[in-house]
Amino acid sequence: MSNTFDMLQYPFAQHALIAATLIAITCGLVAPFVVMRDMAFAVHGTAELSFPSAVAGLLIASDAVSGALVGSIVVATAFALLGRRRSESNTAIGVVLAFGLGLGVFLLSFYNGFSSAATNILFGSLVSASTRDVVILGVLAVVVVITMVFIFRPLLFASVDPAVATARGVPVQRLGLIFLLLLALTVTEAAQVVGTLLVLSLAITPAAAARRWTANPLAFTAISVLFALLAADGGFLLSLALSNTDIKASVLIAFVSFGIYLISFVAERLRGDAQRGSAQVAAT
Repeated sequence: MSNTFDMLQYPFAQHALIAATLIAITCGLVAPFVVMRDMAFAVHGTAELSFPSAVAGLLIASDAVSGALVGSIVVATAFALLGRRRSESNTAIGVVLAFGLGLGVFLLSFYNGFSSAATNILFGSLVSASTRDVVILGVLAVVVVITMVFIFRPLLFASVDPAVATARGVPVQRLGLIFLLLLALTVTEAAQVVGTLLVLSLAITPAAAARRWTANPLAFTAISVLFALLAADGGFLLSLALSNTDIKASVLIAFVSFGIYLISFVAERLRGDAQRGSAQVAAT
């Protein structure tokens, strides 16, 4: 434990902890709507398709983050245009995903720099977050949080019952596009911590766990943010405690996130068994 606090005195650890916190808040806010709108595959697709644009950014300007951000926005817009109906979206994502992965591997073959730069795209590198990276993440987090506050109620309505929302005059398609763009920003952020391969551990798992505790939308979102913070910050602090090993922080974040989900799953089952037992006692 003392080793962890000692490590936190270094700027790189402070930057990493701030970055993890910003990303956790953003993911925690967006993830409930990913679950409600059944968009897990969209998260996976956006993360995977940010890979070729990140490699392109690395090749052109030695800046994988900016490349991933541009690519994610383009991909999110393409998903919205190619799959306007929910039944079409997964097919559209699958079509583009296969091409994007191939393009990423193709572009990576032209990269002659340090292999770690390419590996970080896939698995993240929280400890390499600079002051510039933290500022960028902070700006993205503010944009996502403010936008989510403004569209929360109509987006919730459109997510729960899109047909009725359309009949009531809610701009369902426009909200869907806005949410996809927010999702692109969030996935790009999360990929800096856990990489494109493990991004689901922050963009979906906290909300999936939170759903086991409540059906109230506000409580659902609050618990999702809490679980995302526990996973991101807890996983990073655990990586500092295990700094003498080669385990990446992204792996530990994924482990903590999955552990929270398992605990939530078991707790839900135990509550259900207790309620059924109480009902049987009351009936007799």
